[in-house]
Amino acid sequence: MRSALALLASLFLLMAAAPILAQTAETGGATLEALAARLPDGDFNDRAGIVSRIAATSDPRAAALLDALLEGELERLNADGRIVRVTGPRRQEVAFDALTGEEIGPLGRGASERIRVNNAVRRAIRSAVGVLTLGSPDPAVRISAAQAAFSGPDPEQIEPLSAALAAETDPAIAKLIAEARAASILADGAAAPADKVAALDTLTARGDRAALSLAIAAQNDPAPEVAAAAGDTRDAIERVLAFWDAARNVWFGISLGSVLMLAAIGLAITFGVMGVINMAHGELVMLGAYTTFAVQQAIVASAPWLSEWTLAFALPLAFLVSGSVGVAIERGVCRFLYGRPLETLLATWGVSLILQQLVRSIFGATNRAVSNPDWMSGAFQIGQMQVTWNRFWIVLFALAVFAALTLLLKRTPMGLQMRAVTQNRRMADAMGVRTGWVDAMTFGLGAGVAGVAGVALSQIDNVSPDLGQSYIVDSFMVVVFGGVGNLWGALAGAFTLGVANKFLEPFAGAVMAKILVLVFIILFIQKRPRGLFALKGRAVEQ
Repeated sequence: MRSALALLASLFLLMAAAPILAQTAETGGATLEALAARLPDGDFNDRAGIVSRIAATSDPRAAALLDALLEGELERLNADGRIVRVTGPRRQEVAFDALTGEEIGPLGRGASERIRVNNAVRRAIRSAVGVLTLGSPDPAVRISAAQAAFSGPDPEQIEPLSAALAAETDPAIAKLIAEARAASILADGAAAPADKVAALDTLTARGDRAALSLAIAAQNDPAPEVAAAAGDTRDAIERVLAFWDAARNVWFGISLGSVLMLAAIGLAITFGVMGVINMAHGELVMLGAYTTFAVQQAIVASAPWLSEWTLAFALPLAFLVSGSVGVAIERGVCRFLYGRPLETLLATWGVSLILQQLVRSIFGATNRAVSNPDWMSGAFQIGQMQVTWNRFWIVLFALAVFAALTLLLKRTPMGLQMRAVTQNRRMADAMGVRTGWVDAMTFGLGAGVAGVAGVALSQIDNVSPDLGQSYIVDSFMVVVFGGVGNLWGALAGAFTLGVANKFLEPFAGAVMAKILVLVFIILFIQKRPRGLFALKGRAVEQ
């Protein structure tokens, strides 16, 4: 009986010790303490090998130990050879036991020797730390670990990655782990050709530039089937990247076009109704941006809990501020110069200089930054294209402004009077329309929309007194190309010029792209003097 009980007890102990024995076999029979003590020995290649064996222990303390080594904080005490982590300012360093965290105290000069690392050891450490965190219960940690393992492919990672892949339940994270495993297989010179071809198929599905780099490197593989598969993978990824590059240019063009539309749509209204070349329109945009800055500063100082709602307060205020200035410009300057476009241009240019100097006197000449609310910060991924939230919301906002103005012009009495004055001012006056009042309100509406555009621009650009000058020329190009006074023309013109700019910039450069677009507009106007969407009416056709 006693022998039977002893046998059962021995079997139980053996089963309980099986994981420990397996782990010890992977690490060469060494514990974390023993491996840590060997870190200072040998050359950098030996150190990289010790790092991989430390990762294989799966000891919870291993990640912190390797992080300290990566940061250059690990040292060996000369007195007893203990491995310590040294932190603190120079000549005031304090040592802690690298594994237990026990404080040892300040170190004297020459009391320890730093454990040095090179780039190869750093890569090994990053890969090892990534493998150690693949089993974390936190999905974000596992994602980070898989990405780190992909960035530093190492044949030593293949088995841990395979185990993590088998245990992973999240399909998105499993995909990342499979890609990291594929990269490590391609880095393994002893891997079977069939495994490498399967790994290349995984990289084809990934389809980004990092996968392309691995496929190009794999074309030098001595196995002909692997080299051929790598060439096919390279061609497939390059086709995908070409598609996403085109999609990225279209998105950047739409993003630029939305900004141009916001800046130009108010100009299209005033130019179309009154024929006024308002050179101060850019400064009205600038006033909207500074209104946003002032509102944000006031909210941060008095009610910081409302910081996320800064734009909700800034939008109506910017419309009122810029709109009021626009009405003042029309009543004080432009109404005396109707029919004299050159004098109107010079007068509004003078107003623009006055507004710039006024803002410099109040806010200073330096750039001002307006912070984005949380819901406009960061980015999201669509395929191989990254889209920032601030640009995304500005595109939607620009379309919303366009829709609101279209409804205003088509469905309200004010819009009816504005269209009447645009098409035939004399007939509208004869019918009892107060053309002077329509002029003032139209100028105010266009200026207010410019102020709203300034709110949007403050989220993607620094606020400065010269902000409006960056968009005034492009705004006039949009208005002329799309058709003077036509909102649909402003929409089509802004997005067309925005996309054209972004497709030309990679080949011609930013400056030459603008020149080419300007030349195109000049040639286009020769064929269609009234732009893409010409207004119809007796007055405008004369």
